[in-house]
Amino acid sequence: MSNDRLAALAAAGISIWLDDLSRERLRTGNLQELITEKHVVGVTTNPTIFANALSHGEAYDQQVRELASRGASVADAIREITVADVQEACDVFSGTWETTGAVDGRVSLEVDPNLARDTDRTVAQASDLWKAVDRPNLLVKIPATEQGLPAITRAIAEGISVNVTLIFSVERYRLVMAAYLDGLEQAAANGQQLAGIASVASFFVSRVDTEIDKRLEKIGTDEALALRGKAGIANSRLAYAAFQEVFAGPRWEALAKQGARKQRPLWASTGVKNPEYPDTMYVTELVVADVVNTMPEKTLDAVADHAEIDGDRVTGRAAEAQHVFDELERVGIDLTDVFLVLEDEGVDKFEKSWAELTESVRQQLDGAH
Repeated sequence: MSNDRLAALAAAGISIWLDDLSRERLRTGNLQELITEKHVVGVTTNPTIFANALSHGEAYDQQVRELASRGASVADAIREITVADVQEACDVFSGTWETTGAVDGRVSLEVDPNLARDTDRTVAQASDLWKAVDRPNLLVKIPATEQGLPAITRAIAEGISVNVTLIFSVERYRLVMAAYLDGLEQAAANGQQLAGIASVASFFVSRVDTEIDKRLEKIGTDEALALRGKAGIANSRLAYAAFQEVFAGPRWEALAKQGARKQRPLWASTGVKNPEYPDTMYVTELVVADVVNTMPEKTLDAVADHAEIDGDRVTGRAAEAQHVFDELERVGIDLTDVFLVLEDEGVDKFEKSWAELTESVRQQLDGAH
């Protein structure tokens, strides 16, 4: 049975992606079930997700034993384990990829977050992962750090499809879109078929509220407290207005004529961190055509159970969203600092998760000897 609320969300133009992947999901048929019953048309992964998957259950035991028996290094083991899961997920989504004209059915795999500040090594690993997975519906995740921006351009120019992650500010998002367009122009000059290149831009939502709410509570005035829980949605609405502006106009039209695809915004970090907020607010308040919403399963289930899908909640609301940001600055929020802190924290969190993943694999390899 298909779920009506999720069907309404998909009908409104949202591509529903699951922010989770594990071998257990693949082997039990759970992922296929989510595709059939809950309108899931893609998957995103990150080091935290793989660390969690590896530390639970026995689905990886056989592969770990085999890796240990041939003396594989921890780095090689991580690569083989994650590539195997992503290949299998890409195959599960191959039908979706075909029926949506290669718009959806996408699976994301992240470069090592320790490379987030190293352009050349990010590009080298993106290229390596693209070849290793060897599936047209893969997206290689590259963080939107300053050093990540030229890496995005170079990867796109090589014909690698990219999920740009860790975008927090509209200013940085504009640079991400510019990096994508630069890459497409270079790809066209290199003779690449632009229709084969895809990209999404992962714009983080709840983390913006978490950081700004903390600062508003420190200020403590009624005016400041009244602004809690408003920044993440306002920020995303401003991002969508920027998307509409960039993917119009002559530069984009020239690329579109050559078969280029828009780099769709992807709402990431859509699980609610503050239990006082409605658990579906980062989904229902950001309904608009031409975007992806990647949800943890808990949020997906909440939407399926009780979300009220009320049509487009984004288009034409940029002025209202800008007013929220003007008010935040007026009460004393340093937005430049907020976005710097969020980016640094984002990279740091993924580096820590990578360290956990490394340690988990090391222990499993040692235990398999």
